[in-house]
Amino acid sequence: MIPEIAEAKTAIESKSNGRKPAIGVVLGSGLGSFADRLEEPVKIPYAQIPGFRPPTVPGHAGQLVIGTFRGKTLAVLQGRSHIYEGCSSADVAFPVRALAAVGVKTLLTTCAAGGINSQLRVGSLMAIEDHINFTGENPLIGRATQEGEAVKFLDMTQAYSSRLLEKLTVAADKLKLGLRRGVYMAVSGPNYETPSETKAMAWLGADAIGMSVVPEVLVARQIGMEVAGLAVITNLAAGIGNRRLSHEEVLETTRKVSENFGKLLEEFIASL
Repeated sequence: MIPEIAEAKTAIESKSNGRKPAIGVVLGSGLGSFADRLEEPVKIPYAQIPGFRPPTVPGHAGQLVIGTFRGKTLAVLQGRSHIYEGCSSADVAFPVRALAAVGVKTLLTTCAAGGINSQLRVGSLMAIEDHINFTGENPLIGRATQEGEAVKFLDMTQAYSSRLLEKLTVAADKLKLGLRRGVYMAVSGPNYETPSETKAMAWLGADAIGMSVVPEVLVARQIGMEVAGLAVITNLAAGIGNRRLSHEEVLETTRKVSENFGKLLEEFIASL
């Protein structure tokens, strides 16, 4: 095991009261309240875990919460760091490697995103069925797997599990929530896209745009995790609707949809 991952594993296990999470959840901008639903939570600030970068953006608490839900033990990343904060994509995805080291096999990564597809409205929930990496970075460059093997050419034909995608769909149908499916495009940020970039992204096949998710998914797939992705459409992309974009709008929208978002995660996790 790579030494830095071993150090993170030791730090987490020393504070987790012997719990062995098999399911990991990454909570994006303004979506951290789901962690409050866990029973008997253990909260570990990122600053206390080697290799974890505490986020500097509002809406990201910056702590790992380990607790139980519906009889399952979860490891919930309450917030994430980003490339635009000066982190490499390997730094951004490092917590996923640490979760795998403590036993996580299934990962649900969530995010706030801007809607490009005209069928996506502010407040829509979108299951990510594929992605386009436009960050200009890749966390797998120069990195071995946790077992110390050589870098592999990773097949990404099905980055997001069709089995988990179906479970998300069934959970949303049961709750009578309108869940769309779409392609997520990741950019580095921190600036929002221009209207012309929105047009180009639509032409390339993107349904929504954001500044996260992809580094985590690349690492998760490299180390054999089964992955699902869920985006909350918090705003319309630049040039759609002629509104100025702001992080305040993102956080306001996540507050409004947090109840439905939480219900969907609960139903989905219960089905695993």
